[in-house]
Amino acid sequence: MSKVGFIGLGIMGTPMAGHLLAGGHELFVHTIGPVPDILVKGGAKACADGKSVAEQAEIVIVMVPDTPDVEKVLFGAKGVAEGLSKGKLVIDMSSISPIETKQFAEKIKALGADYLDAPVSGGEVGAKAASLTIMVGGSDAAFERARPLFDLMGKNITLVGGNGDGQTCKVANQIIVALTIEAVGEALLLAAKAGADPAKVRQALMGGFASSRILEVHGERMVKRNFDPGFRIELHQKDLNLALSTARKIGLSLPNTATCQELFNACSSHGGKAWDHSGMVRALEIMANFEIGQKA
Repeated sequence: MSKVGFIGLGIMGTPMAGHLLAGGHELFVHTIGPVPDILVKGGAKACADGKSVAEQAEIVIVMVPDTPDVEKVLFGAKGVAEGLSKGKLVIDMSSISPIETKQFAEKIKALGADYLDAPVSGGEVGAKAASLTIMVGGSDAAFERARPLFDLMGKNITLVGGNGDGQTCKVANQIIVALTIEAVGEALLLAAKAGADPAKVRQALMGGFASSRILEVHGERMVKRNFDPGFRIELHQKDLNLALSTARKIGLSLPNTATCQELFNACSSHGGKAWDHSGMVRALEIMANFEIGQKA
């Protein structure tokens, strides 16, 4: 069993870390605020900072919200980099900039350690069920070393390519998710405004070529008006910012991604930054002056 560090114990990080404990690994943890009781009772050892985690662990996992957060955890005062020694492995499972990921990887490798970017998809539900999709960038050797840990947290685990490619894959994932949420929202809003039962329309579409996980899960959220977050709009905004900023740097136009970002921005301006990202439909409803649950 490995000595594993885990930094960032939010709504996804906590269950992910819990699966590692259940798998028999020795766990050293650090987070903003107190370490959740469920991990402490499971045997996790709380550390004062990232440096302490890295000194005690052979493999350090980072799961924090954004690029600046990862940079601070790794290279800030008493950060992970200060506690690393040759042969250790850093795994960033956050969703951050592919371009800056490559820079972080080079800095960590210069210290004699290895680096994987391994962002995830599946949200809180996937984290709790250990069914996350994990998109990995890095060397074959580092991937094989980390694979037993990934197997405890996810099911669809793919080495996409070198450092940065995992984050690029996650950005691509978030584009597809956002655009599909928008499409489902438009379709169900049209159905409802035209007088059809949106719940039955969704049921019919689930048996055809338009079927998707988003139609299944988020279509139901739209019909039932349940926008309590599994994945918050403000986090998806961050991911689309990564997509759009990366696109600008490489000379690429992503027009429909930009449209979805504007719809998220509209939701946020109406107090919805903490809504589930399926709440994007609310921006469409505001423009239509009609809600999916209304009678036409």
